[in-house]
Amino acid sequence: MCTVVGYIGNSFCSTFIFEGLARLEYRGYDSAGFACLDANSHKLLYSKSSGQLINLTERVKKEPIDGFLGIGHTRWSTHGDTSQENAHPHFDCSKTISVVHNGIIENYLKLKEDMLYEGHTFFSDTDTEVISHLFEPIKEKENVNAGDVAAIVQQLDGAYAFIAMLQTFPDLLIVVRKKSPLCIGMGDNEMFIASDVIAFAGKTNKVIFLPDESFALVTKNNVKIYDFAGNELSIVVHHTAATFETADKGEHTHFMLKEIYEQKNVIIKTVDSLQSKKTMLLEQLGFSTDQIKNTENICFVACGTSWHAARIAQFFFEAVAHIPVSVHLASEFRYNSFFPHKNTLYVIISQSGETADALEALRLINAHGLSTIALTNVATSTIVREAGGFLVTCAGPEVAVASTKAFSTQLAALYWFVHYFAYAKNAIMQENLLQAEMDIIHVAHVLENALEQHKDIIDHIHAMHYAHYDKALFLGRHISYPLAMEAALKLKEIAYVFAESYAAGELKHGPLALVDKNMPVYIFSHRDPIIYQKLLSNANEVKARGGIIIAFAYADQNELIELAETAFTISAEIPALLGPLAMIGLVQYFIYAVAKERGCPIDKPRNLAKSVTVE
Repeated sequence: MCTVVGYIGNSFCSTFIFEGLARLEYRGYDSAGFACLDANSHKLLYSKSSGQLINLTERVKKEPIDGFLGIGHTRWSTHGDTSQENAHPHFDCSKTISVVHNGIIENYLKLKEDMLYEGHTFFSDTDTEVISHLFEPIKEKENVNAGDVAAIVQQLDGAYAFIAMLQTFPDLLIVVRKKSPLCIGMGDNEMFIASDVIAFAGKTNKVIFLPDESFALVTKNNVKIYDFAGNELSIVVHHTAATFETADKGEHTHFMLKEIYEQKNVIIKTVDSLQSKKTMLLEQLGFSTDQIKNTENICFVACGTSWHAARIAQFFFEAVAHIPVSVHLASEFRYNSFFPHKNTLYVIISQSGETADALEALRLINAHGLSTIALTNVATSTIVREAGGFLVTCAGPEVAVASTKAFSTQLAALYWFVHYFAYAKNAIMQENLLQAEMDIIHVAHVLENALEQHKDIIDHIHAMHYAHYDKALFLGRHISYPLAMEAALKLKEIAYVFAESYAAGELKHGPLALVDKNMPVYIFSHRDPIIYQKLLSNANEVKARGGIIIAFAYADQNELIELAETAFTISAEIPALLGPLAMIGLVQYFIYAVAKERGCPIDKPRNLAKSVTVE
């Protein structure tokens, strides 16, 4: 989940390196580093700092270094603490070879033991440092050839993307990819290298997405790509329309708050985008009408918040398309028994499109020749290139690590897609699809109205009160249970509160033992009268044990509202299946306000990163 950035060309590199790192800092912010070859002496210079990128920026302002060749890094720690010593770049014994790396070298301990025995000197506790030492024999040669690099990468186990820079070869960067994302932007006598095209968006529209298990020898005006056996590969240049808008909180205190308030517009934008592609959507999905009609099962695979979206979408597909659905955690998928079924549609959900576990699950499914669709927020991502078809949401860049608008646009896209899917299967009429589109747009307005209705009382009363609690239970039933799971995750992520979520019917099977006067219990209601009555019974069980109830209810559910110490309501005039989408903005805002009251670093929570590119 680190960021690697590199540059080689005719311009000084530091401006681009730092700009690229800033654009991708959400991938990791434990430490940062920059290395370059001095423009005159070609001597390797570097600067590193623990903490966020701003610390490194200030250090380099005071002690400037620059050159026409450079690499940079922001870190999410896997091996070793977040110290300056463990910040990338890492070096060989003489500090004339520098490497920045995203991923994990799984066999680094064995490599390091052998190197220590041979007399190598190590300066950090990271797995990355072994890569630098593996390049030491090359620096003594007259040139770098593909066979030498192939021999190095064949010694490395794991998933990784790295850039190597050698003082003895001032006109070359060595770029390696195995499973972790890496791409090369081709400019005019200059090359940009990064974990994501966003790093160099606006500087070039010509991109090479480095194939899996390949490496490139990059000069300022040439790229040669090889597989791990050293065989040269043909180069495919993509033209991308990727752009980058300068991140600006505007009038908001945090990016998360801004992104909460953007939800109505991006939900509507997502629906508009899907509507506009109806006639060509089957081609984009890599599907035929007959394949849809023959589909017997849906299988969702996702992680984290995207998994919660999939859990909610399970109810969409089973209720609307009348098709059985299974939902799997991507991190567990490859380690469970897999039973391929040709009439199953596999939907892989990843906000970034680079989630390592999701990509590995996708590759396993693809290996069996099965139908796959990716749902993501990034049209240029790896998952779009590797899946059989794709759907793209229109959330736009999400800077805060805790997801808000990416989640709500996933729900909107999935609700739209199930109606499109059901219409293609002749399970519903066209007017049902049109009604679904109108319902999503209506619910987007309900989401925003609920925010406006409750924000003042949250800010001035409830946030201060509930910020004092360090634990919480979250309860829901049916489709409100995965909403409870998502809410609990948000409270953990940004407020550092220990929170557990349960299906409310399971309360008496153990969790009720935790309920007392110091336990806030969040209950997420449901439109269905029978399910609501069951939730009401669960709320009474909590109340009888002295628990504190925070209810997210519908405006006409007076019994639950009166039972709760604190109740937030939304309009009852919405379809039951869209309840989680209607409630989510209010839930996010409440948790945001609690985290703010607790003094937490909301946009960049400790220990986390946005794009989870390691397993």
